[in-house]
Amino acid sequence: MTWRNVWAVIRREYIQRVRSKAFVISTVSVPLFMGAAFLLPMFFANRSEQRERRIAIVDETGVLQARLAPRLLSSGWTVSAAPAGGDQAALRGRVAAGEIGGFVVLDERTLATGEVTLYAEDDPSPFDRLTLRTAVARAAMEEGLERSGLDADAMLDGGELRIELLADAETSARNPDFWVAYIGGFILYMVILMYAVAVMRATLEEKTSRIVEVIVSSMKPWHLMLGKILGVGAVSLTQLSIWILTGMVLGTSGLPAMLAANPQMTDLAQIREGLPGLGFLALFLAFFLLGFFMYSGLYACVGAMCNTHEEAQQAQAPLVIFLVGPILLLIPVIQSPASTMATSLSLFPLFSPILMWARVAGGGAPAWQVALSLLLMTLSVVAIAWVAGRIYSVGILMTGKRPTLPELWRWVKEA
Repeated sequence: MTWRNVWAVIRREYIQRVRSKAFVISTVSVPLFMGAAFLLPMFFANRSEQRERRIAIVDETGVLQARLAPRLLSSGWTVSAAPAGGDQAALRGRVAAGEIGGFVVLDERTLATGEVTLYAEDDPSPFDRLTLRTAVARAAMEEGLERSGLDADAMLDGGELRIELLADAETSARNPDFWVAYIGGFILYMVILMYAVAVMRATLEEKTSRIVEVIVSSMKPWHLMLGKILGVGAVSLTQLSIWILTGMVLGTSGLPAMLAANPQMTDLAQIREGLPGLGFLALFLAFFLLGFFMYSGLYACVGAMCNTHEEAQQAQAPLVIFLVGPILLLIPVIQSPASTMATSLSLFPLFSPILMWARVAGGGAPAWQVALSLLLMTLSVVAIAWVAGRIYSVGILMTGKRPTLPELWRWVKEA
């Protein structure tokens, strides 16, 4: 009978929420936004005029044409060679006739300073300007470095930093990925807060409408709390699964299609290489679920002991601090994931969902620390559920002034 009551609450919370307009709009809008971010650039690229990206190269240096042309071709330009030292009137005629968008003249000044002139009828886009200027400057630098006897490719790629640790301390192989850690931490913060607050609002609405008095007459209050938390958790997993699946589809198929339509954006191919794998996604969901269960229990207490939304906004301030604190510490933890500060803070259960994820994504968390944080969060879920269940059992039927901390402690002992 116990689990039948809990299941009834779970089913009611799930069906009621997934049928709401807010759920449908929020679930659909995020994939639409992600799809638009991929499809709109392709759409406008196909509609844009391609003539401006067809240019001729007049190479008066005799050496830069071979270096510049491959770079422009790889960026989506159409390149043709024009004889050096000839009359430019023919090239101007080709531009006027629409055969090419313009032509550039490479001379000794280009070799010395990277300066080049583009002759064109239409002003190129800022992105095309940057692409052309960067390609010319890199070609000139390569030529200058090789004439000096240096390895141009190694120098222009930024060299290599080799690290030799003087101490024999235990280290973990690190491959920091700032954006995966940072964006993942923000997503965890937003979804945990959003769905934990949903538990508080559901509790508060039933309490203020006095429906809860009818419900608890047929089940224990903590059964109601458990059903609400699991029901809202199922809704959150449904929504997150749709978002993650959409992101994976766009990352695996949408990105190559976008690059095919926009060859000049080849650097974006590195995004797909940095996307987390299935193991990271499973760990992300584990951090979310444990964080959700911890904070939803605490937010359920806030909803049970308050009588109005204004009281609940004030009472939840300490909980928000525990969620905002890790966000403020994200960058220091990502930059030094193996430091003592990062390790100690990430093992604190209420900080673990966000900060331990940042350390894992940054490559600075050994497996035993990740396992320990999961264990500590699991134990915290049990402890919070025990305390929250007792506060919820008393507070859900209480009205009047919001209880003080001594009164809450009395509820825990007497429930």
